[in-house]
Amino acid sequence: MNSALWVAKTGLDAQQTRISVISNNLANVNTAGYKQSRGVFQDLVYQNVRQVGGRSTQLTQLPSGLMLGTGTRLVSTEKLFTQGNLSHTGNPLDLAVKGRGFFQIQLPTGNTAYTRDGSFQLNSQGQVVTSSGYQLQPAITVPIGSTGVTVGQDGTVSVQTPGSTTPTQVGSIQLAQFMNPAGLQPMGQNLYQTSGASGSPQTSTPGSNGLGSLSQGSIETSNVNVVEELVNMIEAQRAYEMNSKAINTVDQMLRTASNNL
Repeated sequence: MNSALWVAKTGLDAQQTRISVISNNLANVNTAGYKQSRGVFQDLVYQNVRQVGGRSTQLTQLPSGLMLGTGTRLVSTEKLFTQGNLSHTGNPLDLAVKGRGFFQIQLPTGNTAYTRDGSFQLNSQGQVVTSSGYQLQPAITVPIGSTGVTVGQDGTVSVQTPGSTTPTQVGSIQLAQFMNPAGLQPMGQNLYQTSGASGSPQTSTPGSNGLGSLSQGSIETSNVNVVEELVNMIEAQRAYEMNSKAINTVDQMLRTASNNL
């Protein structure tokens, strides 16, 4: 196969994958706590035809070499954990993290997952859970008959119970942070799980040790910039067209060469 055809083919594959990443960002523009993904590309191995710095004679050295690239590939999709806008909902169980940190969620398997989506609800036992029914950790239970739930910026959860004039504290929300949040593995349902690249979670009170504070009655929206994604899509489309044009050009060159045989 002509090397130029293979190089252009890798370009088509890379841009097609980039379009998939962009499409996923746009599809999740209204997903609470969603973080934008960015494709990271690398060039492939080079064919070293003429070694740079090699000897052209016994006394002279080549100032440059001849190295032919073999194309490109997508090596990772990096999550960008920039702060999303806060949307006020007025729901007392809607919580947003202003700054660093993740809510801790207990999965049915017993493992812990992490999320930036703070749209919580109460289940039939009064436990604070996600929209999928997964329990917030540390566990918080709102007593039956409570007239209101208040969550402080430091994560303190208190309720007003009948017959009492002072709020009663029923728990405290702890946030987790990671040395490398981009190393977290997305698992769907607005959840992440740890990996060897993310490091171990460090939990603490909101507002301390570099963690963000909590905002009650608000939801963190997606950090996807629609205009930026549309521009990226146009760039990817044009790059795809140029690689396709390169394949057509090589095909015409081969047809011309074969016709002249």
